[in-house]
Amino acid sequence: MRVLMPDTLEEAYGMLAAEPLTPVAGGTDLLAHWPGNHDARKRAYLDLSGVSGLRFMHWGDEALTLGGLTTYSDVIWDSRVVEEFPLLADAGGQVGSIQIQARGTWAGNIANGSPAADGVPVLMAYDAVVVLGSEEGDQEVLLADFYLGYKKMRLRAHQLIRAIRLPRREYDFQRFVKVGARNAQAITKIGVALTRSEERWRVVVNSMAPTVRRCPALEAMLDEDRPVSGPEDLLTAIREDLAPIDDIRSTAAYREKTLARVLYFDLKGVCPSFA
Repeated sequence: MRVLMPDTLEEAYGMLAAEPLTPVAGGTDLLAHWPGNHDARKRAYLDLSGVSGLRFMHWGDEALTLGGLTTYSDVIWDSRVVEEFPLLADAGGQVGSIQIQARGTWAGNIANGSPAADGVPVLMAYDAVVVLGSEEGDQEVLLADFYLGYKKMRLRAHQLIRAIRLPRREYDFQRFVKVGARNAQAITKIGVALTRSEERWRVVVNSMAPTVRRCPALEAMLDEDRPVSGPEDLLTAIREDLAPIDDIRSTAAYREKTLARVLYFDLKGVCPSFA
């Protein structure tokens, strides 16, 4: 195993351009699977922890920008973020343990590509933009368009996630719900992030498809204020948007039923058409 440790972004970009490397920030997912992952020990890694140009949070007039090394804890303990983007703190506080929150990064949660990621749904519900950096310059991709399939994304070998930009808006509804086997340190069975702003509804679900996914059919139902008399009225849209599977954590039927109930009872007092 080889580990390269750049001090600057320019050094990191040069190293990525020179040879195949696996970028590592907090390393929380890598280390969790390390004992049985023999292939991982043969790779060369790019340790980004010393790159000062990636550790920042910047407030602009139109957006909050998180640097590539911003951790869950950075957000959880920032009162301004908690006030304006409360779902970040809600989701960040449910990722693993306090130790994981102190090391794990929002960019790493995106790059890991897990369909059960807890940070990605809330970022996507805020219409986050992923800023990909390289020697060629920056490329910006809407997070909702970033994933191409399971563990496949619009991230080329010579690029790394330099930053995440969240537009600043007025929201009149924000909610994140995670359903797991227990209240802490559990992988998500189903999760959903909901926001409503002048940009209309955003519904983002994890653990219900090969990737974290926005749900246009559900969003259209809410935007158009269609009548909903019970959770079962949401199932057609859920099935149009998502493709849950049976696995070790839950069945597809459980996931569909639970998501429908979470959506119905969380929105019943918010949407006038929900009976």
